[in-house]
Amino acid sequence: MKKKLIVTVILACFIATFVACKSKPEKEETVPQSTEEVVPTDTPAPTQTPEPTMDPHAGEARSKLTGKWIPENIAKKRPYAMMINNIQYAAQFQSGASQASIIYEAKVEGGITRLMGIFEKFNAKKLGSTRSARHYYVSVASEYDAIFVHFGHTKFATSKIEKLKVDNISGLSGIGGLVFYRDNSIPAPHNAFTSKEGLEKGRKKLKYRKNYKDDYEGHYSFYDEDTDLAEGKIANKVTVKFSGYSAPYFIYNKDKKMYYRYQYNNKHIDASNGKQLAFKNLIIQYVDDEPIVPGHPKDYRTINFENATGKGKYISNGKAINITWEKNEKKGIMKYYNKDGSELFVNPGKTYIALFPDSDSKLTISKKVK
Repeated sequence: MKKKLIVTVILACFIATFVACKSKPEKEETVPQSTEEVVPTDTPAPTQTPEPTMDPHAGEARSKLTGKWIPENIAKKRPYAMMINNIQYAAQFQSGASQASIIYEAKVEGGITRLMGIFEKFNAKKLGSTRSARHYYVSVASEYDAIFVHFGHTKFATSKIEKLKVDNISGLSGIGGLVFYRDNSIPAPHNAFTSKEGLEKGRKKLKYRKNYKDDYEGHYSFYDEDTDLAEGKIANKVTVKFSGYSAPYFIYNKDKKMYYRYQYNNKHIDASNGKQLAFKNLIIQYVDDEPIVPGHPKDYRTINFENATGKGKYISNGKAINITWEKNEKKGIMKYYNKDGSELFVNPGKTYIALFPDSDSKLTISKKVK
């Protein structure tokens, strides 16, 4: 009995001790606080892929004749250099001249002038009337790697064509009937015309090269954009008096910044579209013009381009400056220079060039139009 009591007391003490230990609260573990300042970070914005920039001149190239952007397939093609009738009677029927990128004018015999148009970007269905070749025009045409187009020739022109190996389409050759046609409402010899289609047929038939030579660099140095001359004489009217018979003139339009051509006291109009001929650039090139055979009844003229230099005027945007030029047929291209000897840059656009006799002719550049 006494033994049971002792066991009971011991068991009670053990239970009491266990309950007391269990009832003490658990001590929480203390986590040390960081003293460093937390700096918030910005979430970077997603990078946007830039929109692709479109090339405004994709598929285009600068014209070697005008310095303007044109379709690449046209820019690489050889131009046609065509002789154009310009006597007063024939001028009223003159067609397609407004589509020429460049026009040359020079005296032939008897005080009359003949034009040569350099055609690149054109679609003329009637082009002409076409007249006979002169040898100094052949020399100029060769500078453009052009196909020379004419209806007739002098023996001097034929010799120059052969010497310079100029591809040419002649109305008097066997190919003439394929390329040219007669407008029977106009009397001969002022009625021989061609077209872009006719010229292309002739080129293909004669198997002439379609595109420029790979090493052809072009004739002119162009400004990238329209540029006013920093100095020069005011040139609102320019009269190019070749002779008493032929005295064309140009009037400057300040709004359009173009020179509009007049001849025979009227606007020079292209009969095929009613447009007046207009140019961005005028180059007046003084040349030695003289009879090729003194006293010859035909009065055929000659201009020395085999190895020559001279003076002239460059006119654009209402001003005229003095220039010089040089030409060597072996080197090919006529070069123009400023008075300080630097190469002349011209404005993008169409150009008129007068091969102007420095002896019996008169150039007038004036501020007043009337």
